[in-house]
Amino acid sequence: LQSSAVTLARELADMVRGNKSEGIKATSNPYIGSFASPLTFTAPAYCLNVAVASTCVTTVDVANAEMTEWLARVDSELPSARVDICFDSTPFDASGLPQWSCSNTGSVMVIKIGWTRGSTNRGQAGSAGLDRASVPGVVVPVTAGSAT
Repeated sequence: LQSSAVTLARELADMVRGNKSEGIKATSNPYIGSFASPLTFTAPAYCLNVAVASTCVTTVDVANAEMTEWLARVDSELPSARVDICFDSTPFDASGLPQWSCSNTGSVMVIKIGWTRGSTNRGQAGSAGLDRASVPGVVVPVTAGSAT
């Protein structure tokens, strides 16, 4: 699950870099949001589907379609997933642990993904033995990439 979450975060980071005009916006950015299972996008779009005549006319249309499809994949691959995408200058707390809260400051977008997984505490059983994404399991900064 950890590997799947990292792969999904890297894929979204590539999508954001590929649609930079939308990805850099501080406001009205289709990529930014907080999503909890079941993961659904607020403005679902399906214009990237080859079965539908392409209606992805603007960069916003593309971003909405990418988020619709990406969130559906995250939801199908990670149990009880949670995703927060934001600009965050402090994605880790004072103890160095990842945190869900976002400062909404800074110039770096961060993708935070968590999911329900079995606890490593052998003293816990049943539902008490589940870690319900109290902290993100994956935190990936979206870097600008190479200029060439």
